[in-house]
Amino acid sequence: SEMTSQRRRREEEEVRAEMSESGAQLFARLEARRCLKDIEPRLFPGDGGPQHGEVVELYGSEGTGKTELLYHLLCRCVLPNAAGGLEADVVFVDTDYSLDMLRLVSIMESRLNSWMRENNEEACRSCLSRLLVVHCSSSSQLLLTLHFLENSFSSRPGLALLLIDSISAFYWPDRCEGGANLAKQEEKLSKCSELLGRLLRDYRITVFATCHAIRRSYSGPSSSSFSDPDRPYLCRAWQRLVIHRLLCSRQEAGNNMAATAGRRQVLTVHCTSSSSSGTKAHRSSSFYVTDGGVEFT
Repeated sequence: SEMTSQRRRREEEEVRAEMSESGAQLFARLEARRCLKDIEPRLFPGDGGPQHGEVVELYGSEGTGKTELLYHLLCRCVLPNAAGGLEADVVFVDTDYSLDMLRLVSIMESRLNSWMRENNEEACRSCLSRLLVVHCSSSSQLLLTLHFLENSFSSRPGLALLLIDSISAFYWPDRCEGGANLAKQEEKLSKCSELLGRLLRDYRITVFATCHAIRRSYSGPSSSSFSDPDRPYLCRAWQRLVIHRLLCSRQEAGNNMAATAGRRQVLTVHCTSSSSSGTKAHRSSSFYVTDGGVEFT
């Protein structure tokens, strides 16, 4: 019996040795994670897009192209290098339950058709194998999902991008649940933001998240007045994470460009990128939406 217990201990030690990973090995593996700086140069100012561990917020009201931009960026990630993609794995957290897989596949096939005429279906399957979709119906579930995804970030260095559509989905339910206490209203999203901050530091992922514009009244001499609809309103913990803010809007109907894109509505994106030194860079771009996805003007 003593020999049996010694043999069992030896086997357990061997299993632990096989499963263990040194800090140096982990660092080397995470170093291989793809940088998404070149995900879409036409959106970002200066030297390009987000570096490892940065957050991009796509902000705007309904109908300003946020979701189409998200699909465009997603396709850019999962497409093969030969088709102009980055061959990176993506997690899509769908909090609005609005992910349109048929639309996404249609855009993907359109991009693939311009590159190859044969084996298109097989190439599309290969692209979709790089995508993991998760649904969340509350802030609490989002927090649990982020904890769950940590293992994926740790074990899959090819997983470079986390998309959240949208980060503001539970703003009103959380406000109702928190009552008059602002800290209680923001507590759950603050916890999600703090966890995201650690995941960004530890696993060097990139995050893109949409945020819906809302109309907010304020108490003052003129109760009918409204504050700036483009001003960030989510909790400070989230705002501190955002490095690049893409403000999406419809172009004014009187602008001649709106009449020139095949009678399609032209949409505008204004990007503000913050640096560690506190300086800000800006860039404005225009695009319209076609059957094959986003086209920049």
